[in-house]
Amino acid sequence: MQPSCVLDQKSLALKIAEGVPALLPTDTLPALAVSPNKASKLWEIKRRPLDKPLILMGATPQDLFEYVYECALNDALKMAEIYWPGPLTLVLPASGEIVEALNPGSLSIGLRVPACLLTTSLLARTGPLATTSANLAGNKPTKNSEEASAVFPDLPLLGPIPWPSSSGLASTVLKWEQDSSWKVLRRGQVNPDLSKKE
Repeated sequence: MQPSCVLDQKSLALKIAEGVPALLPTDTLPALAVSPNKASKLWEIKRRPLDKPLILMGATPQDLFEYVYECALNDALKMAEIYWPGPLTLVLPASGEIVEALNPGSLSIGLRVPACLLTTSLLARTGPLATTSANLAGNKPTKNSEEASAVFPDLPLLGPIPWPSSSGLASTVLKWEQDSSWKVLRRGQVNPDLSKKE
């Protein structure tokens, strides 16, 4: 079996612009990533149920929050200031085609800025990308470039290899509630302080 093609940031950004999915490192688990307008490819190659949403990953909070409703922005900015870049995914009310592309039939979207300079540098070139963990649905997450490449041998990888070390733990997922509180949807690497501060 031929190993996956390893590309530098510039070359991989061009591939992604052509609609090609790619394998990326993050601070948590390896990711499958693609341009948001090609997000359907991730459900297909991962064999993931359509009711399992994808996450929009970006280089900065500003790149992501342009999609978020104003009612949640202040709370989201406070969380981002403390925990981004890092292993925290914020599920926020949002609008536009990007929500339908990543979370069909919903009015919210999961957003994250990873603490992985290699990947945030790529995201600065490509703009925000639709992402999900690099494993087949129902299987254990992959932990590094070798495992991710073995599962998806036809996809290019962001180089250089080996990737920076990661935690191997999924991100914590918080959903914003209307009363400016947060609901924990998934406990992961971080345990955010959810107490309300005046």
